[in-house]
Amino acid sequence: MERLLDWGVDVILWLQHFSPALDAPFHALTALGEEGFFMLFLPLLYWCIDHRLGARLTVAFLFSSQLNAIAKLLAAQPRPFDYDARVKKLAETRGGGLPSGHTQDAVVVWGYLMAVVRKPWMWALGLVLIVLVPLSRLYLGVHFPTDLLGGYVLGLPILWAFVRYEPTVEEWLKRRALGWQLVCAAAPALLLLVPGCVDDYAATASGALVGMAAGFVAQRRLVGFDASGPLWQRAVRYVVGGALLLGTRAALNATTAALGGGLRLVFLKYAVLGAVGALVAPWLFVLLGLAARPNPNLPASVRPR
Repeated sequence: MERLLDWGVDVILWLQHFSPALDAPFHALTALGEEGFFMLFLPLLYWCIDHRLGARLTVAFLFSSQLNAIAKLLAAQPRPFDYDARVKKLAETRGGGLPSGHTQDAVVVWGYLMAVVRKPWMWALGLVLIVLVPLSRLYLGVHFPTDLLGGYVLGLPILWAFVRYEPTVEEWLKRRALGWQLVCAAAPALLLLVPGCVDDYAATASGALVGMAAGFVAQRRLVGFDASGPLWQRAVRYVVGGALLLGTRAALNATTAALGGGLRLVFLKYAVLGAVGALVAPWLFVLLGLAARPNPNLPASVRPR
């Protein structure tokens, strides 16, 4: 393993010979794999473009992120700048290096969109990002080539499983009672009980996955939100939903800080945020007349007045 890491350092040092000239484009590329980008992109897809695709892609992304967090803890591999002082740390990061979360997320997110959209432009965009986002992690000195390989090795089976089995699983869940659907949505939280598999990153991914999965289930049963509509309506939805999420996040940050923090509170904070984005925001859109009216058989409390 040491020989592989030494070879990886040589690759990184060669790439960093182009620094600082290429710092800006590689920072831009790596931003496309950051939490902040997905917090903007996934709600846009769910609220404003295609709510079904947005929900499915969000679950795939968060499930992948949870497994990545657990894999990092189990592998416990160093970062290049910790292993060799010659490597410049050009970006902030957290946790272990193997497997690369940016690589795994790029494979799952863009690979899923390539499989579903099936347009030449989507294939071109997806392939470029699946290659260049991981490459940016090498250039910035935060991953070894072996970390990227680990991200591809873990991401590809997750992508294949979602593309192959997600429609079957979704149909099976639709035939279950609401209570059982919510139990299934909460199941990922059980991974947090595995010794040595919990840190801040894992608690964040697991909380968001549980909250959003439960929110998607409840939204489909109780609200019947539809992301279609004129462009102005979609734009207003995005602004209103974003303001709701930001306000909720600020309130939760203040609350968790007052309570002293901890992994349980991190999990609960992101579970609440996930539920707000998946359920509360669409419900608000319907009440404000910013989204298509729900099924008339739904309870009157969720119909727009």
